[in-house]
Amino acid sequence: MASESPQEAAKRIPGAQAEIADVTDRRSLESAFHAVPAPDVVAVNAGIGPLAALELTTAEVWNRTLAVNLSGAFHTVQIAAERMKRARKKGGAMVITASTNSFDGEADLIAYNASKAGLLGIVHTAANELGPHGIRINAVCPGLIRTRLTAASFAKPEIISEYFKDIALGRGGEPEEVAQAVLFLASDLASYITGTTLVVDGGQMASKFGTWGKETDHFDGQRWTRDP
Repeated sequence: MASESPQEAAKRIPGAQAEIADVTDRRSLESAFHAVPAPDVVAVNAGIGPLAALELTTAEVWNRTLAVNLSGAFHTVQIAAERMKRARKKGGAMVITASTNSFDGEADLIAYNASKAGLLGIVHTAANELGPHGIRINAVCPGLIRTRLTAASFAKPEIISEYFKDIALGRGGEPEEVAQAVLFLASDLASYITGTTLVVDGGQMASKFGTWGKETDHFDGQRWTRDP
């Protein structure tokens, strides 16, 4: 449930423990990490994306977005790395949620885009420094995924029909599809992968000139299909 608290969700998972932290507050993060054992896997996922044109982006919007999306990720990675190294474990894995906006300049999202581009700098640098300790760090870069932040867009076929024309698979993604990519990068299946990104966008970044729009194409309200 989207409104369910982490503590309630944890109760359904054997051995799980939930701690609440404010990623913009270093002390809050440290307290949460110290309340649990040293992690083997860390997923850095907190993020916000307020819309504002360049000239209307206030210092408050800019600072808040970077505090959550970029500084919050930095503090999480730094604290987690320290805990992983101190535990003297064989290694560990971190996965940061970046975005296809790490690479492009979608309008009205300058603070969000800058923060997501900055995450790749964290991934590249941390991979270089943490590799000798056996700690891997990578990023997933989702495209348009059906979440609470995007639910309003998914509910408007007139909007997403045009947007999905430039996605090779002709649809938006589901949270589970991003989760599976995170699971792969965190697992031993990715044991020789670090410092890189895995784009989870249905082929959007590869569809520069668009995929859909032929006479044989149809949009059913959620996805494009093509007649044989």
